[in-house]
Amino acid sequence: MTTVYIVGLLLITVVAANIVHLLWPILPLAIYQILAGIMLSILPIDTHAIVLKPELFMLLIIAPLMFNDGQNVSFRQLAQNVRQILSMAVGLAIVTVILVGGGLKLALPQHFTYALAFMLAAIITPTDAVAVKSLTNNVEMPKNVNETLEYESLFNDASGLVLFSLATSTLTSGEFSIGHGVLVFLYVFFGGILFGALMGWMLIALRTTLMRTHVDIGSIVIPINVMTPFAVYWLAEEIHLSGILAVVAAGIVHSILYDQLRLTSSRVQNATTTLWSIIASLLNGFVFVLLGVMLPEVVSQTLAATILKLALLGLGLYLALGLIRYLWARFKLVDMHSDNINRDSLLLALGGVHGTITLAMAFSIPVLTESAQLATRNQLILLAAIVILISLTVGTLAFPRLLPAKTKNYTNDEFQDQLIHTVQYAIDELSESPDHKKEQALVIDQLSSQMTLTFKINRNVYDRLASQARGVEMQTLAELRENGVVTAREEQVYDRMIGRDALMHSQHGLFAFLRIWHYRLKWKRLSHKLHKHHPQTFNEMQKLYSNKALQDKPKAVRQQYFDRLESIFSMTMADVNEFLDEVQTPDNVHEVAMVRRMYLNRQQTLDRFHSRGEMDTNILRTLAIKAFQDEHSYVQQQAAAGVISSELANALNEHISNDQLVCIQSFED
Repeated sequence: MTTVYIVGLLLITVVAANIVHLLWPILPLAIYQILAGIMLSILPIDTHAIVLKPELFMLLIIAPLMFNDGQNVSFRQLAQNVRQILSMAVGLAIVTVILVGGGLKLALPQHFTYALAFMLAAIITPTDAVAVKSLTNNVEMPKNVNETLEYESLFNDASGLVLFSLATSTLTSGEFSIGHGVLVFLYVFFGGILFGALMGWMLIALRTTLMRTHVDIGSIVIPINVMTPFAVYWLAEEIHLSGILAVVAAGIVHSILYDQLRLTSSRVQNATTTLWSIIASLLNGFVFVLLGVMLPEVVSQTLAATILKLALLGLGLYLALGLIRYLWARFKLVDMHSDNINRDSLLLALGGVHGTITLAMAFSIPVLTESAQLATRNQLILLAAIVILISLTVGTLAFPRLLPAKTKNYTNDEFQDQLIHTVQYAIDELSESPDHKKEQALVIDQLSSQMTLTFKINRNVYDRLASQARGVEMQTLAELRENGVVTAREEQVYDRMIGRDALMHSQHGLFAFLRIWHYRLKWKRLSHKLHKHHPQTFNEMQKLYSNKALQDKPKAVRQQYFDRLESIFSMTMADVNEFLDEVQTPDNVHEVAMVRRMYLNRQQTLDRFHSRGEMDTNILRTLAIKAFQDEHSYVQQQAAAGVISSELANALNEHISNDQLVCIQSFED
């Protein structure tokens, strides 16, 4: 139970660090997560309870991360760049491990055996595309370099992990043969790929069959997709194949499925993509927060002189890795289709940023019982952390100085302004139809949320508009009463509805909550006194203001009663809508939308009391689709007229498409 509690605490810390990075993106996200872990270590928790066994760490952390990387790769682009991938992910990875591992053994023979040196080299070889993206979000990275880094990070993880497994087994057994090692490498490498591809194909066939026979059964196919990396990794390891390469192969086979199902089962596709994005973010953050939690303990158990030596060694390792990467690109051992080989070679060297996989492998170093070996393990974890921090720091400082800043040809205010005009155009087009007014009101409310969710409401403007709208409504109600359209009792009941809305929507928050309960308690005290001292008067008031008598009447009578209330609402709303249309401007469109939503809530409250108020889902869906088509058409018209740029049009269309998917799904639910 303690482990579950601490893991939950670590995940909460990950989310907190992500929020801080979102608000102040000054440093890379990994740095925020490490700092959050260090702050968490101050709490009186037992960090030993969260030391996972290496096998579990590989299964629970690395396997799903590698599977997600695999399924996010386009198979078509993968096939087109296979030579580039083999050069960086296999050739460079193996050469790096051999050169760095051999150099460590030759330079520090008293501290490193061959197995230990090659294991450390395998740990610090993999690169992290996510970390590189976090460093280059605000700069223009050349496309050829960016693609090379992305493909390298996927498959050199697998190469490094296979070499890490071989070095680990040699370290624990104490035996190594070059011939046997090559045979084992080939068996583990290619066997893992074939087994993973076969398992991926079988699971895809299962998912496709289920989706073909039962349409979108997301509650079944999505869990199958999430459990795939764990099942594939475990089965591959059981038959002594590379579980990591197996999950990568299974992920790539899944990417083929996604390429084939671009426009089918959009609900499952969207839910799966979102879920895996959350899982990957949490797992990446979990590893760095865990490092931050364990770092103070590891440092406290290491002498200051040893820490200084490890820092110098980490710097030397980083420089050696960067030099190898630079020479590999400079001598064109990888074809990046470069028009500036010196610049691209330097960017490729700096882009070798290390991250989650390096740290996860360091945590996966076998926990041995002897104190000297345990101290070595802690020092290797610290050394891997130093290499990661150096690569992140150098990248943070170097990329903004070497690359131009990323710019957009539109501002956020321009995007928001065009979005307002786009949504308002769709609302105007929808309002022209005289049919299906209740369904229209709900769709218009959904469209209005496109604007209000990204805009801060001016409370004073909203309160003034809401008060004026209620004034129009009460004036209309009084005219209806004078003309004999409504009775005195109907006027009183409806007036109470207006008063309730005024109380509920005038303010929000704790004070509004207390205010509502104050009036409720006050009414109960008054009704209790009236019932005690004037029972006859109390009964007459109950008959006038409550629905008790109405509930005792037949259903048809109640139906007629609520139909009358809805008829009154429709008559008053005609004047309210006319008023809101007159006062609406680009400056108060959000506040007007919120006032309309207040009245829509009242409409839905009335609808719940009688069956005729139920809305037709098919009509809702049809109106929503038409409205979003109008939004896309408006954007296209503005782009064709040169009012907005193509980049802004693309951003608006992407925003509208995402909103459309969410809106349609909400009507289906």
